[in-house]
Amino acid sequence: MFSTLNARLADVGVETATIGFFSWLGITYSIKVFWAPVVDRLKLPLLDRLLGKRRSWILLAQAGIATGLYLMAHVDAVAAPEMMALCGLLVAFSSATQDVAIDAYRIEIAEERLQAALAATYIFGYRLALLVAGAGALYLAEFWSWQVSYEVMALLVGVGAVTVLLVREPAVNHFAAAQDIAHKIEQEASKRAHLNPRLARIIGWFYAAVAGPFLDFFRRYKELAILILLMVAVYRISDIAMGVMANPFYLDFMGFSKVQVADVTKVFGFFMTIAGSLVGGVMVMRYGVRNILLLGAVMTAATNLLFVLLAQYPPNIYTLAAVVSADNLSGGIANVALIAWLSSMTSASFTATQYALFSSLMTLPGKFLGGFSGIVVADFGYAQFFLVAGFMGVPAILLALFMIRHGARLDALAPRNEEAVPAPGSH
Repeated sequence: MFSTLNARLADVGVETATIGFFSWLGITYSIKVFWAPVVDRLKLPLLDRLLGKRRSWILLAQAGIATGLYLMAHVDAVAAPEMMALCGLLVAFSSATQDVAIDAYRIEIAEERLQAALAATYIFGYRLALLVAGAGALYLAEFWSWQVSYEVMALLVGVGAVTVLLVREPAVNHFAAAQDIAHKIEQEASKRAHLNPRLARIIGWFYAAVAGPFLDFFRRYKELAILILLMVAVYRISDIAMGVMANPFYLDFMGFSKVQVADVTKVFGFFMTIAGSLVGGVMVMRYGVRNILLLGAVMTAATNLLFVLLAQYPPNIYTLAAVVSADNLSGGIANVALIAWLSSMTSASFTATQYALFSSLMTLPGKFLGGFSGIVVADFGYAQFFLVAGFMGVPAILLALFMIRHGARLDALAPRNEEAVPAPGSH
């Protein structure tokens, strides 16, 4: 959505620096950990009984996405940039909430050995959606209008809603540890603070939902916890920061048309990303997730530097295709490895919140720095910006090497042998 929004803003004449600030809407993905405990523990009235916890939250989030996209279709970005930002915020918040619920669903629906395959499938679906919302939106904007483009995107959210109604809810209840924490806190609040049972129950629920996931993670990984979180925070900083200015670079600086950008970066790039995801999934299963994490970090930093060369030469559609191919192939490999690694470290008792912590940290630094990308480009140029973005990948390479050296200990601490408790009414 944000890549397409950047293209729309550039197309209608919004200043480059303002486009950069619009990327801060994506920070909602990076702070979703703050409301993930609600998604993890709160049952939605009526919907929970009809669909179950995970599917009900996904469906509610999709309603918010569709509403926001429809509103964006009818806002003039030049005359009312603040209203466009608010509508974009609704889409971003709803989409981030959907991510929290979908990530929990994905981890809970299958055992740990299948997570690499699920990660590849997840990326396939994600990239297919990006193809429709990216290339599809650009085609519609080129031949009709941006209003039609956004209205169609809002309508297509219905595909996801139908899918939610057709798939099954995870048939296993993993909340035993969280329930134990809540029960202990409830007893302590009743005995020591002399609170009434209802208030004690609320305190126990809140503590288990908010503090439980973090206590579980830090107690499990001890002194390695901080380095793990640092690795998560810097792993994608290079490509996220670079990606903010990608469409303005193609359209404004290089002078490609919207159709050319859609053909190369969205359609052709889609197939290269899927190829990278498939290759990455196979390589993770064959060589281990941490080795492919290192490979992905090196490839991401190296391919970002290719954009420095691209900025030095006159526009050429074949050169653009070559650079985009390398970038998307490396991105597919890196993302599969990262998702599989994060999934393996997520406790089944706190699936949504712990994975939201990881995925929030995964995007926060890149999104924050990406907000200043327009200023860097305006002051120094695209080549210098891409050079800086490439070197941002060095910390991820160093930390990936550290994780390989401590692989045996990380494996011993991983929550892969947690017992699953059958959900009430499941067979």
